[in-house]
Amino acid sequence: MPILHAFDAIATPPTDFPAVTVVAGNDAGLRSWVIGILTGDADVTNIDGETARWNDLRDDLETASLFSCGEKRTVLVRSGDKLVKDARSELEQFAAAPSDASRLVLEVDSLPSNTRLFKVVAQDHLVIQCAVPQISAGRATRPDIAKLRAFITGVLVPRHQAKMTGGAADTLVELIGDNIAMLDTEVAKLAVHLAIGATINEALVRDVVAGWRGKTIWDTTDAALAGNAAEALRHLDKLIGGGERALALLPQLAWSVRRLGMGIAMVEEKEANGARCSPRDGLTASGFKGRPQDLGNAESQMKQLGRKRVQQLLPWLLEADLKLKGSHSAEDRERWVLENLVFKLAAKNPAAQR
Repeated sequence: MPILHAFDAIATPPTDFPAVTVVAGNDAGLRSWVIGILTGDADVTNIDGETARWNDLRDDLETASLFSCGEKRTVLVRSGDKLVKDARSELEQFAAAPSDASRLVLEVDSLPSNTRLFKVVAQDHLVIQCAVPQISAGRATRPDIAKLRAFITGVLVPRHQAKMTGGAADTLVELIGDNIAMLDTEVAKLAVHLAIGATINEALVRDVVAGWRGKTIWDTTDAALAGNAAEALRHLDKLIGGGERALALLPQLAWSVRRLGMGIAMVEEKEANGARCSPRDGLTASGFKGRPQDLGNAESQMKQLGRKRVQQLLPWLLEADLKLKGSHSAEDRERWVLENLVFKLAAKNPAAQR
């Protein structure tokens, strides 16, 4: 297969490799993992692509191994973006007529598919894409959560002799992001807390991965949505005093709040079509994920806030985000944005909001 994704290469490692393999993508963890599969126990010559010159590399590629019992020698070029820029035509010519003595593994952060080098390698050799799969979302793109979830539960977790629910995998991505190396590290930590073969659930992910900081931001959100501004501000003060920046805290706080805003949006959509819809139905229709008790808590929070204020949640979050990235981006002003958001969430009447 001339073009292969790293997820597939890791799940089912190829048994035969062509004369040229390009390992391309922005995920360093995936690149490292794939290179380990490609090189194995072979006779490998490592070359720094930042300082490599084509003449020297060509000599290495044309030199057979004395220790591999007739097998091709592997020449691995690390961080090869500069080499590609400086010797693109030479690499294209080599890919068109490679040496019989060695095989080339070229690691790069990026190799656009419209370049001649990419086309030559993809046609006659192998390109392994080392970036988390993306899907279109309007004009932008976002990680393909379904494929990422399948890779975590089907590949990463079994390596640590454990199992994981889909909800736990989604929560792990929400807390950590889509960096594969970091996800693998966190899965290893989670597996230690259970017996061999046991299942990692969402509760364990939140308890272990989030730590006290994660618990505190959830406590901040829960207190604010329950109308207890004083308690929410105490938790917020602990986080900021511990070195957390408001720009990093807002997405975590917004995760819970946004679900309520999406829930009311679905309620309004169904009512506009003449159907009756409860807060619980709206949350379910919006794709709410979590345990049954989580759904019950979210429904209670919507009722506590009241319809008019739930309708304002998404605009409030957008306003806070724009301020933190603009007028209140300075460290001495950003705290005010979160405190103001807490008061809006906790206020029980318009006068209190003012």
